[in-house]
Amino acid sequence: MEWYELFSPDTTAFIYGNQNRAAQRMLDFDYLSGRKTPSVVGFITPTGSGYHTVFWGTKEIRIPRYKSLAEAMRHHSKADVMVNFASERSCAETTYEALETDQIRTICMIAEGVPQRDIRKISAIAKEKGKWIIGPATVGGLKAGSFKIGNAAGTIQNIKDTKLFRPGSVGFVSVSGGLSNEGYNIVSRNTDGIYEGIAVGGDVYPATTLLDHLLRYEANPNIKMMVSLGELGGRAEYDIVEAINDGRLTKPLVMWVTGTVAKMLPSGVQFGHAGAKSDTADTSAEAKNAALKAAGVVVPESFDDYAEKIKNTYDGLVAEGVIVPAQEPDAPHVPMDYATAKAQGLVRKPTSFISTICDEQGDQHTYCGIPIDEVINKDMGLGGVIGLLWFKKEIPDYAARFIELVLQIVADHGPAVSGAHNTIVTARAGKGLIESIISGIVTIGPRFGGAVNGAAEHFTWGMENDMEPQAFVTAMKKKNTNIQGIGHRIHSVEFPDLRVNIMADFAKEHFAKTPTLDYAYAVQGITTRKKNTLILNVDGCIGVCFVDLLLSLGYSRKEIKEMVDMGFFNAFFIIGRTIGFMGHYFDQKRLRTPLYRHPWDDILYDVPDEPEKVE
Repeated sequence: MEWYELFSPDTTAFIYGNQNRAAQRMLDFDYLSGRKTPSVVGFITPTGSGYHTVFWGTKEIRIPRYKSLAEAMRHHSKADVMVNFASERSCAETTYEALETDQIRTICMIAEGVPQRDIRKISAIAKEKGKWIIGPATVGGLKAGSFKIGNAAGTIQNIKDTKLFRPGSVGFVSVSGGLSNEGYNIVSRNTDGIYEGIAVGGDVYPATTLLDHLLRYEANPNIKMMVSLGELGGRAEYDIVEAINDGRLTKPLVMWVTGTVAKMLPSGVQFGHAGAKSDTADTSAEAKNAALKAAGVVVPESFDDYAEKIKNTYDGLVAEGVIVPAQEPDAPHVPMDYATAKAQGLVRKPTSFISTICDEQGDQHTYCGIPIDEVINKDMGLGGVIGLLWFKKEIPDYAARFIELVLQIVADHGPAVSGAHNTIVTARAGKGLIESIISGIVTIGPRFGGAVNGAAEHFTWGMENDMEPQAFVTAMKKKNTNIQGIGHRIHSVEFPDLRVNIMADFAKEHFAKTPTLDYAYAVQGITTRKKNTLILNVDGCIGVCFVDLLLSLGYSRKEIKEMVDMGFFNAFFIIGRTIGFMGHYFDQKRLRTPLYRHPWDDILYDVPDEPEKVE
């Protein structure tokens, strides 16, 4: 591949991080562009291996997950692109690793806020090694009809509308990822379309500049004209002026520097991007637009006539015979995802099974229509019994009430979690109570319920070693170990889990002290900086609160560690969930409907006394 071509129809890439949605968008672009094989060949996820399931057209395929870049490269020796979704804290480190390989040629750094000293060093290493960096603080870019990075260009409908499924004659480069989508739209309506488009990123020092990519376009015989969008702040546009004056750029260039509104605002105002701030007259949008125009660049009077200038330049090149407009192929059809179609009211699907004992669709989880806080307020004595049988002594009232609180919360909260689902399916298959309950219980582990014990172990380990929360998070990351009890699929900092709040409030009000709970919340303060769903979840709150409860009851750290080692904390989850599993079992027996029905039998009917056999 020539140096000026970053991508081709055969380009394959690794995605660093669990970015299933971004991968699906890349594969949809591949399919729309007529590629024969998917462009994403593997995910790099240091915390675990396995597979991600995605679609290739209508066919479901699996893409492997590897724990390291080295392992991924051993299995895919031709992949030369890494789309790096690592956070700003680790993006530089993982990019350095990719730069040191012989295989990876292009790296896209999505995160913003990567330290500037790292970006300068990364840029220098990449230039020395003949490699290309896109970003940071970018959505990436694409080569029309060949390859695209992550979420660049937006939805599949936008890609169709802007004709990005086939190459045109225009090379486009911008600072902003959002404006790159608008640029693709403008170019597609006024030319034969984009050949390649890149957003260099909005940080003060992008690893590659507008000029770096314009020089590639200059060298590429398939690109006949260039279009660009700069912004106020910095001196990148003056480098373009210099390149035009010394003859390195000769192809027609239409360019506009955004931010002319800054003159109406107080000096020093920053516009979104870290680099979009003008402190001197020569870094203003007006000054840079004037310098570009003086150098021979086609510069509109305002953004309003940007499209007109692009069209006039393109039409002139067509008239001169420089551009032969690309033919318009029919856009292939890419199926709509079920979730999207359902949200738009385009499809409906019958339920796989029915549950009448619980409902998690509202603001609060309910049992048989009763909100969980009302269930908790009922006077039950189970906690006292457990105190006698497990602790071998009478425990204080607040301790018994806390145990009852936990059991009520974890008894059940829906039919879709793995344990409940297994119990329902086993019961519907005709098995008895014991088999059905066992099938649910055996799924309890680190990813479902078992995190209660793991959370107690992890957080007490951090405290025993006198680790500050940040040091604890860093240590767990170096061990490639997820912090158990942290993270939720639905709830977040802004949408907290009511159940966690109830338990934490009770503990703070009634326990002598809550050092482990306080430590866990301090760790949450670190983890939620990366993602707002990395909160202390139900399992984690139960684990750390029980450690604090045992301390309040006079147990030593040594005794608590012995309980952790025997899996003591998971017992509360097992008992509570067994209650829920039994409810699901009896519920399915009362329904007495067969597990499967004829696919054409969509007529509602009364349930007979005995289920009819379905052939």
